[in-house]
Amino acid sequence: MSVWRPCDAVESAVAWKYAIERKDGPSSLIFSRQNLPHQTRDAAQLANIARGGYVLSEAANGKPDTIIIATGSEVGLAMEAQKLLAAKGKNVRVVSMPSTDAFDVQDAAYRESVLPKAVTKRVVVEAGVTDGWYKYTGLSGKVIGLDRFGESAPAGQLFKHFGFTAENVAKAVEEIL
Repeated sequence: MSVWRPCDAVESAVAWKYAIERKDGPSSLIFSRQNLPHQTRDAAQLANIARGGYVLSEAANGKPDTIIIATGSEVGLAMEAQKLLAAKGKNVRVVSMPSTDAFDVQDAAYRESVLPKAVTKRVVVEAGVTDGWYKYTGLSGKVIGLDRFGESAPAGQLFKHFGFTAENVAKAVEEIL
């Protein structure tokens, strides 16, 4: 099963194309109920969406001290957290990872270009189960997720209740730096 959790209409279109063209098994596209912001990308980033994970926003100086990895509706939070942290002089890369299985089969050079081993301070944000994300954060990182059934309420209230805010993501990054 190939699983895709797109962050906007562009990633949704790429996920749909991937699912239609896939010949070796089923695909699952997991969409958000929220209206998600469009993320601006250049041609290289657009091409890399199909690789499952890509650098959506580079650190201001091109040399990240930390990486925020996000998927689906949490990508917008990661982008907001990057701005908060940049205002404090932190160099943060944001990686959108709509499909971990598609990313994991990429060649080592590509995976290294997105998640360099030298940058060990990483935070993952996904409003879902945390288990599978630790392979990207290692022991020195954090995963902001939800390992139990959620609640029923408007999305904004739930995100705040469970700590899925730009401020909380920024705080998690600062805690590991």
